[in-house]
Amino acid sequence: MSDVVIVEAVRSAVGKRRGGLARHPAPDLFADVLSALVERAGIDSGAVGQVTGGCVSQVGQQSGNVTRNAWLAAGLDQRVAASTIHAQCGSSQQAFTLAYGLVAGGVVDAAVAGGVESMSQVPMGSSTLPELGPARTSRYEERYEVTTQFEAADRIAESWDLTRPRLEEFAVLSQARAARAIGEGRFAGQIVPVEAPVAGDDGRITGTRTIEVDEGPRPTTPDGLAGLRVNQKDRPGALHTAGTSSQISDGASALLLMTAKRADRLGLRPRARVVDSLMVGSDPVMLLTGPIPATRAILERNGLALDDIDVVEINEAFASVVLAWRREFDADLAKVNVNGGAIALGHPLGATGGVLLTKALNELERSGGRYGLVTMCQGGGMGTGTLIERL
Repeated sequence: MSDVVIVEAVRSAVGKRRGGLARHPAPDLFADVLSALVERAGIDSGAVGQVTGGCVSQVGQQSGNVTRNAWLAAGLDQRVAASTIHAQCGSSQQAFTLAYGLVAGGVVDAAVAGGVESMSQVPMGSSTLPELGPARTSRYEERYEVTTQFEAADRIAESWDLTRPRLEEFAVLSQARAARAIGEGRFAGQIVPVEAPVAGDDGRITGTRTIEVDEGPRPTTPDGLAGLRVNQKDRPGALHTAGTSSQISDGASALLLMTAKRADRLGLRPRARVVDSLMVGSDPVMLLTGPIPATRAILERNGLALDDIDVVEINEAFASVVLAWRREFDADLAKVNVNGGAIALGHPLGATGGVLLTKALNELERSGGRYGLVTMCQGGGMGTGTLIERL
């Protein structure tokens, strides 16, 4: 297998629900990010072999292979093929894994991986059409209990003895870290400024404005979180609230991968080496524990321990996901989501994996660390894991 390197990584700011990106069509938002990736890398777009993109709700503006549509909308080389991946919340990280495999296996010598999700315009669950039949049939239910992400998050908290105050303590930390990162300009170099439509009170577009700062962080205190209604109001002992859950968001991300030899021939400086990338299955009832087996698998097959990892980005789908993972590995939270996570910054489903990879790469460069780990939970009981090494 060929050594695979990351040459460039970019993302949009993550827009809050009904925020600055709420009227920017998903294909155009993804096009903005793809175009900036190619421009910043300084390559001809025809040098890319394939493009893989993640997107969860593939309906409406996000249907019809949104990755291909975005690539063409950006005015990039029409000869470059593209595909759109749906692997629940890990869609863009799985797109990255597939792009990595294409390059490592010699199918192409350069690929782009990324993702997009406009949850303001294409709400979560939009692609579920009950009149066309259920996603989980009676045969599934004979084998597994059907649970929601909200139920699973609370069950995880109970199984790992995580109290509501502990969940809220972590949420306050996430918000504080994100606010500090934004205040210190840590994200500025990785974010692509986007000209997004602005509408008047009548809904008509009146102009545009530049969106270049993450919109999710907000002042958060333990007392404020303690007063929030739980997500599962009818469940006795429910623990999670909107304040300890990821935010509904809009965003896009993209990374350029190629063989080390191709980068050298093009005169490009690689920023990181892809050590490994995978996706594993996990308990479909607990649903959100996937980062635990994914982390274990990727560390074991590369002969590393968590202590060897300098930067960890684990998606904060819910506070219990991170804290259960942390307890399993006795992880040092000083290395985990050091610039805030999805509780503060948001979780644009199909784009988040690429956002986390971009954040991890930039934090390794800022801090001088060597290894970065990105891991996410996914619907259906799965987990993703990617290891990168700063060069």
